Amino acid sequence: MQSLPLTEIALRLCTAFICGAVIGLNRDLHRKPAGVRTFALVSVGSAVVTLAMSQMPGTGADAVSRVIQGVLTGIGFLGAGVILHREKPGKVAGLTTAAAIWLTAGLGVAAGAGLLAIAWLSLALALIVLLLGGPLERLFGKFLHRGGPEAKDGNRSDG
Repeated sequence: MQSLPLTEIALRLCTAFICGAVIGLNRDLHRKPAGVRTFALVSVGSAVVTLAMSQMPGTGADAVSRVIQGVLTGIGFLGAGVILHREKPGKVAGLTTAAAIWLTAGLGVAAGAGLLAIAWLSLALALIVLLLGGPLERLFGKFLHRGGPEAKDGNRSDG
């Protein structure tokens, strides 16, 4: 396999960095336990592993596939670390942040693999979910008359 030019490597890594940092900024602004540094590192780390593996001489698609699988599985453990169980039965916090960490690893993998359009489009969709998901859930909750104190004061425990 021919090695990529430095400009292509930089483009892929910078794409991963921006994707992770943008999602991390959203989580930071919502005062979540993981922020810009965590998300940027997850995304860049995933891109580095994917890019490095794909550039190793004699490495086939099956080897790259196994590395990607390992990255996404491993990131699940990091995501599990931000999930907290509340004292009240059935209340869990951190699910959205954990899912965002996992998605960010996927964005890094896409960027590292050179699938930049997928990374950018997925970032846009993730931002739509992160910015509009909560308000839409509260709106539909009120519309469907789901009760409880969470619906009244807008506090949710899934972030």
